[in-house]
Amino acid sequence: MTTTHRDIDAPSAEQIDQLKENLVRVEQLSKRLMDVLAQKKTHNPGLDAPNQELFARAASSYWAAMAQNPTRLLEQQVQYWGKSVQNFAEAQQIMANALKSDEIEAQTAEPPRSTDRRFSNPMWETNPYFKFLRDQYLTNAEAIRTAVEEVEDLDRVDRQRLGYFADQIINMMAPTNFLATNPDALEKALETDGQSLIDGLENLVADLEANDGELIVRLADETAFEIGRNIATTPGEVVFRNRMMELIQYSPTTQTVHETPIVLFPPWINKFYILDLKEKNSLIKWITDQGYSLFVVSWVNPNHDYADVGMEDYIEEGFLKAIEVTKEICGTKQVNAVGYCIAGTTLSLTLSLLKQRGDKSVKSATFFTALTDFSDQGDFTPFLQNDFVDAIEAEIGEDGIMPHYIMARTFSYLRANDLVYGPAIRSYMMGETPPAFDLLFWNGDGANLPGKMAVQYLRGLCQDNRFVTDGFELFGHTLHVRDVDVPLMAITCETDHIAAWKQCYRGVQQMGSRSKNFIVSQSGHIAGIVNPVSRNKYGHYVNDDLKLDADAWMDEAGFHDGSWWPRWEAWLKKRSGKQVEARAPGTHKSYPVLGSAPGQYVRAKARG
Repeated sequence: MTTTHRDIDAPSAEQIDQLKENLVRVEQLSKRLMDVLAQKKTHNPGLDAPNQELFARAASSYWAAMAQNPTRLLEQQVQYWGKSVQNFAEAQQIMANALKSDEIEAQTAEPPRSTDRRFSNPMWETNPYFKFLRDQYLTNAEAIRTAVEEVEDLDRVDRQRLGYFADQIINMMAPTNFLATNPDALEKALETDGQSLIDGLENLVADLEANDGELIVRLADETAFEIGRNIATTPGEVVFRNRMMELIQYSPTTQTVHETPIVLFPPWINKFYILDLKEKNSLIKWITDQGYSLFVVSWVNPNHDYADVGMEDYIEEGFLKAIEVTKEICGTKQVNAVGYCIAGTTLSLTLSLLKQRGDKSVKSATFFTALTDFSDQGDFTPFLQNDFVDAIEAEIGEDGIMPHYIMARTFSYLRANDLVYGPAIRSYMMGETPPAFDLLFWNGDGANLPGKMAVQYLRGLCQDNRFVTDGFELFGHTLHVRDVDVPLMAITCETDHIAAWKQCYRGVQQMGSRSKNFIVSQSGHIAGIVNPVSRNKYGHYVNDDLKLDADAWMDEAGFHDGSWWPRWEAWLKKRSGKQVEARAPGTHKSYPVLGSAPGQYVRAKARG
């Protein structure tokens, strides 16, 4: 028996020098990695997983059911064993066929077993090693999900939580998440002589250093954007500032404007410039181009000094103050108010307070993806139970603020493969620079939350749902959703996983206004709102009958192509008064220009 021998070329001097250089870089990076991990601030372990009681009860229930009906367990095991053996047999067949060159083409032409984007590399089909890994992973995932479905004696909430955390384990254990079982990463390492792994380690260390040892995967190339230079560039001026917010008055682009100004309140969980990323998709610019005086609140990014700031401070020094200043600058008795996400929720609280005070400063209200009824917590159910909220409250107790990464991590893991594992693979295994994508840049530019406000929101609104039940106590008033009686329009999004449209609809139904309009835009929490007319990408659903339940409302709704923006503007125009001379920022003697838009507060990074 003879074997062929292939001469292996000796490495060149250049390759040896490169190897030495890479080894030095690995040593330096390893030291930096150890240093940053040693300085990592620990957080409450309750933030990482649910109370173990949930899993114990699930396991007990599962095994009790199986003891009563062992046939079911046996059937499941036989199916699992059968699929596992089939996976191995198919891998063996590929190996055998690879020895027959005339069958290789036919083998590779077979349809793929999975359409999962994680397994798009052809090697998941043609290489027996990778095919077996993928198929067995998918078999295991199916078995885990089946086991979760078989668990009995759990209420709806616990069942939803169990399913969520089971999926997190499944996603975490995907073979694509590990270098030795990711063909894309291995091919890249070979193609680059290991340089991709060096670059990936540098990316990992840089992300850890940027977040004080907390691993938050960078989603965008932060060097590609500068606030005020190539994003958030619509001309305007800061005309008021207090400890809670800066009020930006945007420069008019028409000679006349509608008499009643607009005050827009963005969420303080993120920065306001999601509505002003760039000119072609800026809602802020579009509103000014339609002939409106637009004022936008830019919230402060709180530090430890804001620990005792609550919902009442956001209302008093944010909402009410912005409305007051806007009225004074424009010389009007009323404004049209807009609230996005948590700011829409708080706008509802503000409107209830104004109603009880007999204050008619708000002529109409517009809500973007705003929840007021939290009886169904949707995708956030796993995080809004006592064990997690207790852990958040304990974490807040340490420093007085809710660190931005808690919210960022929560939102990210709702779409873990897209916002955690996928970017981590590209950055840390492939050594790629994150893309220059403005939306992802904004997504990573988070904000802290004051401790008192976070607890009020989580306990009083999300958990206890007081605003639509017994009432939410603030300012000596019992605020209730039925007090929201101004003309209103609510815009929601069909695939929104943060503020599901059906939950928003249920809240609007309980508002006391005689004039209600409800729209469901296609797409999600961001793209459904930032839906410029020029793109003609996402349509929207409209139905005037808000007495129907949500499913019936959608069944009978009319679909309209294109953005909802013009429909909203046509509604708003009827509530915005006559045309008056355009108002330039800084012309009111009591409110001089304090600086150009987008202001100072929006530039502050979230730090403890």
